[in-house]
Amino acid sequence: MTQSTLKLQSIADIRRFLLANERPLFFISPTNFNLLGMDEWVKNFSSITYRDCWDKRCPHHFTPSLMHDSPFENIHNLQEGPLDVVDYNNYLLRHPEVIDYIKQFGSQSVALFLMFDEETEALCERHQIEIWFPSAQLRNKLDNKIETVRLGNLAGVPSVPNCLSNVDSYPHLLDLARIHNLGQDLVIQTAFGDSGHTTFFIANETDWKNYADKIRSSGVVKIMKRINCAPATQEACITKVGTIVAPLQTEVIGFPELTPDRGGWSGNELFSGAFTPAICHQAQEYTLKFAEQLRKVGYRGYFDLDYLIDRQSGQLYLSEINPRISGVTPLTSHSAFATAQIPLFLFHLLEFADVEFELDVHGFNTAWLTDSLAKDCWGSLIIKHTKDSIEQVIKAPQSGIWSMDDAGNLDYSRFDHRCHSLNSKTEALVQRVAGVGNYRYCGGDIVRIIVRDRVMTDDFQLSDRAKLWIDSILAEYQTEVVYPSSSIS
Repeated sequence: MTQSTLKLQSIADIRRFLLANERPLFFISPTNFNLLGMDEWVKNFSSITYRDCWDKRCPHHFTPSLMHDSPFENIHNLQEGPLDVVDYNNYLLRHPEVIDYIKQFGSQSVALFLMFDEETEALCERHQIEIWFPSAQLRNKLDNKIETVRLGNLAGVPSVPNCLSNVDSYPHLLDLARIHNLGQDLVIQTAFGDSGHTTFFIANETDWKNYADKIRSSGVVKIMKRINCAPATQEACITKVGTIVAPLQTEVIGFPELTPDRGGWSGNELFSGAFTPAICHQAQEYTLKFAEQLRKVGYRGYFDLDYLIDRQSGQLYLSEINPRISGVTPLTSHSAFATAQIPLFLFHLLEFADVEFELDVHGFNTAWLTDSLAKDCWGSLIIKHTKDSIEQVIKAPQSGIWSMDDAGNLDYSRFDHRCHSLNSKTEALVQRVAGVGNYRYCGGDIVRIIVRDRVMTDDFQLSDRAKLWIDSILAEYQTEVVYPSSSIS
């Protein structure tokens, strides 16, 4: 990113600086969902993806040809469930076509990832590509759900009543719950992993037996009192001038129409009135406190905090941290306030570009909290394969703008990859993930939908219209079963 000898003194300065950027920036990921639209804000911003969801029609986007030894087309691998994002990224960085594509932009290339590890760092170093995130080692440490509780305690951000311990047996679990006054209806989370796969609900010994081997082998786990909660999430960015905090969003969690996992994330909502003003202020205060604790351990840039709201007491609890961009980022980036100012992620770029800029952070955060959602409404649905079968896709919907009437009848309106091209609640931006020839496997993404509408009711159930979107877009698929459910162990 071209350096400036002048400090950027306004949002207008920042916007002009980014639109004049000469340094090549590459978002490397299985798909470009998380940073949709960033190329409209930043010159020389491109996406490099394993899967071309847009059929070569999306600008500033590159997908290499499939190498014959790709592990992601192996049926035996797919039987194990969703594949690791890091493995996709490392595959891409080993692909000669990807390296050739990056080199054609010249020197000083920058890589941005959803996930990466030490191997990713080594591959980038080999090709002289700079990574604009804190180290994989630090991110991995912070991604530990046990560490989240400890950091939250240090910051004064409470978690759901819990204890941290290894568990040997069901009687041992009950003893721990009694000592810490957690009751007998419990939730256990392991230190690492997608919460949908590593969150276990245990109300009796039968539940324990279903998950005992996974829990025993995980070492120290988080044992929580089960509460009747509403899930929420909030993104923020730690910069040299302070921490900038985006609005609180609802979480779409665990619906069987969308995910095979009881605690699996499946989308979000961003709209006015989602939470009381008191909850919104409390969340922002907690996020700022947690950010200062992150700053003390050397973290900077973009992160996401998940919260749980006790529906009976109204108490807000810390759930977990995602030290990265996340599935929430597209809605954060397209909120009305972000569009009028700049998306939150661009502050992350400024932080790592080492550019001096000025910002009234308190005023910015207050404005985002109070004025930004007056007429704003966005929703997302992440549709996964919910069966334990493996099916090859024979027919799939095109990515782009689809329209739907009140009866659920779909029509492909036009190609577009931009969320802001949606004109009304009757339209959706559809990103097809599983295309013709691909496989649908348990937990794997099939399609992602973004709408200018809510997707849940006030009592956190899927709305009727959301169900119509799910059913109608899935009806556009035809598949051939390769392994039926009964044949997969």
